[in-house]
Amino acid sequence: MKKSVFTLVFVLCSCLAFGRGDINYEHKAIKKTLVKNCQLTNVQLEEISFSKEDTDSMQGKFFTLTSDNADSEITHMYIGRVNSCRAGGCSRPGATPFGESEYFDYMILFTKESKVALVKVFNYQATHGHEVTAKGWLKQFIGYGSDENELEVGRNIDSISGATISVNGITDDIGKKTRILEAYLSKS
Repeated sequence: MKKSVFTLVFVLCSCLAFGRGDINYEHKAIKKTLVKNCQLTNVQLEEISFSKEDTDSMQGKFFTLTSDNADSEITHMYIGRVNSCRAGGCSRPGATPFGESEYFDYMILFTKESKVALVKVFNYQATHGHEVTAKGWLKQFIGYGSDENELEVGRNIDSISGATISVNGITDDIGKKTRILEAYLSKS
C-alpha cells in the first residue's frame, strides 16, 4: 500500500514538474475557431514538414489548410506553445526558462500572403498574464507580415502590466513563426 501511494505521489509530482503534456492539435477550440471565425467547412489539416534544424526550437507545428471554401484567404495555421515564467520564477538567480515555467498554447491563422489573419490562445495554463488571451489585445497582430517592421512590445505592440513575460513571449513567437512560414512559402 505504501509503495503504491509513494508511486502515485511521485508520478503526480513528476507530471507537475516536468510533464506539461503535449500540445493538443485537435483541441475543440481550434476546430470551433476555424468554423465560427473563418467560416471554413470540412477543414483538412496537412502538417508541413521542416528540416530538423528548423524545428529544434519550435514548440509547435505548421499546417496547410484545405476546406470546402476554395476562395478562403486562410491557407496556413501554426499551433504552438509559449513558455511563461511562474511568478518570481524567472527573476530568481539561476532560474531556467523551462525549469521554472508555465505555458500557454495558441494558434495563428495565416493568409495566402503569409500575413497574420487571427491569433487565438486556446489553452492558458499559467497563473499570471492571462490578459494576453483577450481578443481585443490579440487583434493588433492581424495583418502582420514579416515584410513589415519587427514586432516590438511598447512600440507597435501594446504592453500589459502584470503580463510582461507572456506578452513578450507571444509577440516574439508570432514574429518568428511568420518569418518561418514566409521563408517556407517563398521556397515552395
